Amino acid sequence: MAMNAADALSLTFQALADPTRRGILARLVSGDADVSQLMKPFGLSQPTISKHLKVLERAGLVARSRDAQRRPRTLVTAPLRDVDRWLESYRRSWEAQFASLDDYLAGMQRKGKSRGRKSR
Repeated sequence: MAMNAADALSLTFQALADPTRRGILARLVSGDADVSQLMKPFGLSQPTISKHLKVLERAGLVARSRDAQRRPRTLVTAPLRDVDRWLESYRRSWEAQFASLDDYLAGMQRKGKSRGRKSR
């Protein structure tokens, strides 16, 4: 069953909604890690971390590999790039609004300076 882009974004945002999962992703930025390495900083049990990893894997943010007896997890950045692309249109709108605000504030400053000169 193929997943459309909206479903993939929903899975990504659901996975990112939890601070522990965001922490796991932050840890994986520095390199692969297995469950025992990932559970140490959080003080959570192995089953709890495994549940978080399943959510991240389902969203496509983490991939599991095999290295002898270890099963290290790797960060997969493609879903994050998809989120970034989705946010880009909003980012452009925000930047345009900030530019408009900058222009407005600059105009207010010019008016304030010109009024200050007249009152002297």
